[in-house]
Amino acid sequence: MAQGSSRTGGHPGAAGIVADPPPPGAPTVSLPPAGRGRIRPWRRNRPAAPVPVVPPPAAPLALAPDFELASNDPLVGLLLSAAGAVDLRGLELDSPALRALRASGVVLAVPLISSGSLIGLINLGPRLSERDYSSEDRRLLNALAGYAAPALRVGQLVRQQQTEARNLERIEQELKIAQIIQQQFLPKSVPDLPSWHVAAFYRPARTVGGDFYDFIPLPDERVMFVVGDVTDKGVPAALVMASTHALLRSAAPRLISPGAVLAHVNDLLCADIPAHMFVTCLALVLDPVSGKAEFANAGHDVPYVRTADGVAELRARGMPLGLMPGMDYEEKAFQFEPGDCALLHSDGLAEAHAPDREMFGFPRVAALTGRGPSGEDLIDLCLTELGAFTGPHAEQEDDITLVSLERRLSARPGGVDR
Repeated sequence: MAQGSSRTGGHPGAAGIVADPPPPGAPTVSLPPAGRGRIRPWRRNRPAAPVPVVPPPAAPLALAPDFELASNDPLVGLLLSAAGAVDLRGLELDSPALRALRASGVVLAVPLISSGSLIGLINLGPRLSERDYSSEDRRLLNALAGYAAPALRVGQLVRQQQTEARNLERIEQELKIAQIIQQQFLPKSVPDLPSWHVAAFYRPARTVGGDFYDFIPLPDERVMFVVGDVTDKGVPAALVMASTHALLRSAAPRLISPGAVLAHVNDLLCADIPAHMFVTCLALVLDPVSGKAEFANAGHDVPYVRTADGVAELRARGMPLGLMPGMDYEEKAFQFEPGDCALLHSDGLAEAHAPDREMFGFPRVAALTGRGPSGEDLIDLCLTELGAFTGPHAEQEDDITLVSLERRLSARPGGVDR
């Protein structure tokens, strides 16, 4: 008996029962040649007597390699409702699949059904003898379909799981590569500024994230401190982060002014940034000799500074980058005195939640900044308090970036980038 092939496109796990030559990877069910072989029905705890099978010789079939039985084809409903083999010769359906099967010489189709879904077909051409398919032939084919369908479905599920496992492994490898690339954008060390101590911490919520920070050298030994946050997480945010980082690096040494740098980067991002994404960013230019800082803010979290008079806020108005072109960014100035310590941070700290959904909050961040520690000690204090607040098994909701900047009386090498 020659067999044709079909695929049920649009059905979960759909695949065909195919003849020689089958498409690569497709399951094949072969009936024994005429006069040879037996099909032995199997019943639990009771062996059945052998049943001889003599498949009727049929004309060879040649279905098109791209044949597909679409989910909305009327033939699908008929096959699902059929009690067994379906004679295609007398059907009157407006069905592309039916026309294709008939053009290939198929006269009898036996649906393979598992859990109410059509997962394949056994297709047969006309018998080479003058006799038609008998009721015995159809019973045999229906029994064969009953045994073949569950086995085929198991094979489909195994192949599906294998494919998903390979895809997952590939995605994990690509994420690791993206993580390595993203780490190249982060500073390898913090600035070594006389009478200043700088420390930094970065931890993404996923393998890759949208937070970033940088220390950009400027003329006259000044340094631009940058902390930013791209809306969204994962690979899309990492790609926008990389673009923003490159634009800031290019513009800062030429424009120097933090407001002008943010305005320039904003105009460039507006032309290319994906819809519904934007970047918040703080840019602070520090003169380490005088202690004067000029800063501009594109919608980023307000930095806090511990001073002798309490905690100060470095506030400046400005829209996030990438939302609207032609934006102006307000510039403000702050004078760091010996002992002052600033904390630049992203919202992954302040917007974390406790198990009862209480938010960590910006007042807590301000209070931690004013409690006395500096540098790595201030960062460790923030992370310790955050862990106690969210609980030991809480999943990190967003990327966390912390940069501590303290003015000291005597020179000391900068902290280690962690």
